[in-house]
Order: sequence, then C-alpha cells, then structure tokens
Amino acid sequence: MRLWILMAGLGAVLLAAGALAIHALAGREPAGEAPVVGARSSILEMSPPIRGLALANLRDMFKEVHNGHPHEAIDIMEPRGTPVLAVVSGTVRKLFLSRPGGNTIYEFDEPEVYCYYYAHLNGYAAGLREGQRVGRGDVIGFVGSSGNADPGAPHLHFAVFELGPEKVWWKGQAVDPYPGLVAAVKRTN
Repeated sequence: MRLWILMAGLGAVLLAAGALAIHALAGREPAGEAPVVGARSSILEMSPPIRGLALANLRDMFKEVHNGHPHEAIDIMEPRGTPVLAVVSGTVRKLFLSRPGGNTIYEFDEPEVYCYYYAHLNGYAAGLREGQRVGRGDVIGFVGSSGNADPGAPHLHFAVFELGPEKVWWKGQAVDPYPGLVAAVKRTN
C-alpha cells in the first residue's frame, strides 16, 4: 500500500514538472490556478495536424508580427486540400468564419485546459459540427487559404490557447505550439 501511495505521489510530481516544462518552453509562467491533480497536459500528447509532417516543415514564428499583430501561431505550408487532423482528442467547440482566419475550428481538449485553433481552412470534414467529439488523428478539415491568407500560399495556421476559468473559445492565453509540434513529429518518425 505504501509503495502504491509513493508511486502515485511521484506520478503527480512528474505531471506537474511536465506542465511547468511546457510553460517554460512557451516562455512564460504558469497561470495562477493550481493544476488539477492527475490531469495530463494535452500538449504533451499532441500529434501532428498533418499526416507525414517533417521537422523541415516547421518554423517557430510565434513571436513574429503578421499584419501588425503578434502571430502567436505557426503556419504549416501544405497543398490545398491536404487533410487536417485533430492533434488531440476533444470537442469541436466552435466552427467559425472570420475575415482574418477564414474557415476556422476551435477544438477544446478533453480536460478543457487548452483550445486548439485551426485556420485558413479550405473546408471542414463532411458532417463536422459544433459539440462533436473528435479523436486524435481524425480528419477535421482541409488546408486552404481562406480569410486573409495569400490565395497562392495555402497553409494551416495552427495555434494553442490555455483556456481561462470561463472556458470560452474566443478567450485564452496564447501558448507557443512549436515545441509541442516538434516533439509530436519526433514521436511519429
């Protein structure tokens, strides 16, 4: 019994250390809220949003300024129509058409700690709807150049937000997706 308690305590410490490492990679301190004991960070379990993605296709552009605003995302150049995959299991919280992002998907992870944002899509997977549960690796959309993207440069604009206590799709603290995507690509190769 004591060994089990010791192992459970060690597991909680490792999970907390992993969450702190993600925040350190993102270049900021963790939010003031205490982490949920036993919760796993979906960023640590993320898979690539494009099948066959290579490290050469990733460039950290989180801190760049695009169109006069912080980019706070990564653009992954791919041919128009390339399937976009859910990077984690979760729920499609919002399908949204906006002037800057075009066809977008906001996906919350299962513990509703992070929101994954997919933008400039050519379209959504057939039947995709708000409130729908999706599994990691499910096709949810297709690369495009909708919104303010250059029509000649189709790409996936991918961002991650740490949700606040309100758990709303339009509000959160941006987290650099680059380190998590690099780790995901390395795990798949």
